[in-house]
Amino acid sequence: MQIQQSYKDLSRGCLYLVPTPIGNLADMTYRAVKILKEIDYILAEDTRQTIKLLQYYDIEKPLKSFHDHSSEDRVAAICQEVGQGKRLALVSDAGMPLINDPGHPLVQALLADDLPVIALPGPNAALTGLVASGLEAASFTYWGFFPRHKSDQVRVLEAVGQAQATAIFYESPYRVKDLVKQVGQVLGPQTKMVIARELSKLYESFLRGTQTELATYLDQESLKGEIVVLIQGGHLANQVSDQVLLPYKEQVEMLMAQEGLLAKDAIKKVAKQRQVKKQDVYNAYHQIED
Repeated sequence: MQIQQSYKDLSRGCLYLVPTPIGNLADMTYRAVKILKEIDYILAEDTRQTIKLLQYYDIEKPLKSFHDHSSEDRVAAICQEVGQGKRLALVSDAGMPLINDPGHPLVQALLADDLPVIALPGPNAALTGLVASGLEAASFTYWGFFPRHKSDQVRVLEAVGQAQATAIFYESPYRVKDLVKQVGQVLGPQTKMVIARELSKLYESFLRGTQTELATYLDQESLKGEIVVLIQGGHLANQVSDQVLLPYKEQVEMLMAQEGLLAKDAIKKVAKQRQVKKQDVYNAYHQIED
């Protein structure tokens, strides 16, 4: 067990995790600016990006690169400096450090050496999108970037459909149309979704609607910029509770009608929902006697 009392001895070395604006440079907190002006130097994933922020707030501190490919020796050297009393800050290109950004190995190494890591609150695209989405915000799951491979996409969306929680994904504007299409195939056309784009920036926009409505819109319009996708959870769980008393044949026919599935796909889905053998559902649908 480890107990960290972050502010008991402020003379000790430490690493601050400092969030940075997700678009609007004015979103830095007073405390974040103060910390960046006081520490010994700043670690950044892309120094070219971070220098703009430092210039905006007139922060004159050494800036050093730290990214996914930073070596174990680099991590060890930073830990040694903190152990000797240096106070450093790790910043993200945008948002909260470590959320889809490098830094986890460094934090683990510092904590293993019993050195304090202090996180400051601040901007985060996932939570900003969530609270303005209109979807359930009391219970949610952040999944990171939507998977690239179809099998992984189906697995993740099925988990989203079973959980009574809003799902949050980051996605490229070039792939968001395919994401919406996959939601329709796995979770159904009436699934509520929100696409939040360019949060905190001049062209911030929210697309709120069913999967069908968003798919129709994206067939006609293309999106640009940073994308957060939010999906209503629990859709498959609700379907199971509504359909669990139906005979297999009727449940297959319902899925085919509601979701436009082929018989074989609906049979597979019913078998998974009811946790029975696919052959049993197949036989019931085709009225084949055992």
